[in-house]
Amino acid sequence: MSSYARLYSVIIFFLFCGMSLLGQTSQSPAPQSPATPPKSADEREIERQEQSQRMLGVIPNFGTTSRQDASPLSGRAKFRLFYKSAFDPVELSVVGLQAAVSQGEDEFPEYGQGAAGFGKRYGSTLADEVSSGFFANYFYPVLLKEDPRYFRLGEGSIKHRLGYALLQEVDCRTDKGGRSFAWENILGAFTAGGLSNAYYPQAERGFGLTMSRSAIAIGYGSLGGMVDEFYPDISRWLFHRRQKQPAD
Repeated sequence: MSSYARLYSVIIFFLFCGMSLLGQTSQSPAPQSPATPPKSADEREIERQEQSQRMLGVIPNFGTTSRQDASPLSGRAKFRLFYKSAFDPVELSVVGLQAAVSQGEDEFPEYGQGAAGFGKRYGSTLADEVSSGFFANYFYPVLLKEDPRYFRLGEGSIKHRLGYALLQEVDCRTDKGGRSFAWENILGAFTAGGLSNAYYPQAERGFGLTMSRSAIAIGYGSLGGMVDEFYPDISRWLFHRRQKQPAD
């Protein structure tokens, strides 16, 4: 099987797993645990709104909550978070932009040029995004009972919040409300990095490159936590500033 076929097979595999799960849960909903009361309609609506958040009205920010007392996500809700984040139209457009830049710089020359080369670059970038989201936002959080969301601190000194944001890549909330080492992020990054060897060109495979890509993904995750923590403050500052200017 060519790398072109393998990388799209990876995407189809995750979609198949997800659709199978949704089909099973829609036909026979899992019974509620006696220790976990069912969520109210208000709680479900808040979760729906949180998973529709966008920075600047465009960029998806579905995995962030400002509620430190938010109830845990069900397995189905964790899959919905993964699916919405990975296949949002804006994310798919960003993947296309990344593929175009990669082709313009002739990255991965084994892929070639033209429409076929762009398709391979687009597919490999999309496979990276899908596999990373699948493992970090769904598979490991369900398996290890960890919460994949970023819980904003939203108050305190900038230094304290900055340290908190950076720490969230390795420290997470559990479904029981406690704290745990964020195996979901670390294992998710290394699993997705290892899987990329199935569709990357031969010259881009190997242990060293896998470790490097995984470490970079973890680093980007920490930077993403900083954005999640401080974006609402920046947004409010810009909004009030624009409101104040006409009044002045």
